[in-house]
Amino acid sequence: MTNADAVMLKVLRLPEDTSGTEAEARSAFQTSIFLSALRCLITYIILPFVAPTFAFFATVAKPLGIAVNLVAMVAITASMRRFWRVRHPHRWAYTVLGGTMYCFLIYLLIRDLFFG
Repeated sequence: MTNADAVMLKVLRLPEDTSGTEAEARSAFQTSIFLSALRCLITYIILPFVAPTFAFFATVAKPLGIAVNLVAMVAITASMRRFWRVRHPHRWAYTVLGGTMYCFLIYLLIRDLFFG
């Protein structure tokens, strides 16, 4: 195990003697991608077109967007932990992808909470 691997295990709060299956990692990844797609669908397709039409949706648009972003962040973290738990060969690539998505979601949360 490299020093970088040890650091990531500490960041993700995983023990060094991790275990799990690749099927678990694949399932977590699929769930994370599904939730991300659902978030994009709600945020960029449904809310911009439906919210102006119905006053009810306009009042729940921001809280719904925040909730979906938080769920997506939890899913990314869970899938990242599973990739690292099973020492998946593509764990670093997913860490970069998931980390990038996570940063974008943090930006969206800040924008919705303070500037929206």
